[in-house]
Amino acid sequence: MNVKTSEKVTTLGDAASAAIEKYFRKIIAHEAEVIKDKDAEELHQMRVGLRRLRSAVTGFALVLDWPKEASESKIGKVGRILGTLRDLDVMLESLQKRYYPNLPAREQEVLDEALSNLLKQRRRALKKVRAVLAQKNYRSLKKSIENWLEKPQFQAIEHLPIAEVLPDLLLPQVSEFFLHPAWLLGTEYEDGKVKVCDDLNAEAVEKKLAAEGTILHDLRKQAKRVRYLMNLFGDFYGSSYEGYVEDVKAVQECLGDIQDCEVLGEFLTDFVESDLEKDLPKLADTLAETRYAAWGKWQVLQNKYLSSENRQGWRLALIHPAVEDAANVEASQ
Repeated sequence: MNVKTSEKVTTLGDAASAAIEKYFRKIIAHEAEVIKDKDAEELHQMRVGLRRLRSAVTGFALVLDWPKEASESKIGKVGRILGTLRDLDVMLESLQKRYYPNLPAREQEVLDEALSNLLKQRRRALKKVRAVLAQKNYRSLKKSIENWLEKPQFQAIEHLPIAEVLPDLLLPQVSEFFLHPAWLLGTEYEDGKVKVCDDLNAEAVEKKLAAEGTILHDLRKQAKRVRYLMNLFGDFYGSSYEGYVEDVKAVQECLGDIQDCEVLGEFLTDFVESDLEKDLPKLADTLAETRYAAWGKWQVLQNKYLSSENRQGWRLALIHPAVEDAANVEASQ
């Protein structure tokens, strides 16, 4: 979703204020329904709005004269509290709709107790969400952003033409994404080159994830930051740029599948207080199969972006915005 406003986006300051307003309004639009707790999608959309607002504040940090009451860390704190509730919703939906119907009766009985436990956790998490949205700190955060939007304050570089500085904004985050050590997980050096070990069986993958899986989760978080930042500027680039955004989304999704299975497995292991494979053997096998399938999808992307040619193609796309005159780029909300 690209930043779109009814005004022409011509400068760095224009782009910053348009992005912040878009995502702030998204947060506000879902707030009341989140408190009512009638539709889990409302929570998801508000959380996405908070993440994207945080990314915009971080991505445009060099141009913003931003209020301390709405700092990136304070936006992140609200997002994490909503995130706890959202993670429980995802886990509940996954267990109820994806796994439960395919389990034998004995395992369904065990899962019934686990689901009851999860629902109790969810009630506590919802209470915290409602509390934080009623707190003075959150009201102050919103008010400070409203005040800023009424009269945006910037650093001196606000007047720089957006098309000229886009590479400087995007390349640092993309470079951090490329240099993340998770790209080397499950690889070996052969003849001076990095080679993806695509012959690992399910057991070997399980051992590798158990030992080093957290590094993939960290790359997933970096992928989110890159994707949210790149989403701000789709109007200034062509189709190849959108292809790179889709690749980042694919990285998020396959690593997310791995992470979700890990979190679910850890919860269930703690719940049964013994060996998951003993108490829930069918479910344990299904989770392992899901992880292995996601690992296969990850390796396709890993192979693609360990290629210097593909990385260089991405860099060149960022250096050369597709529009000839950014002053003529119009977008409508």
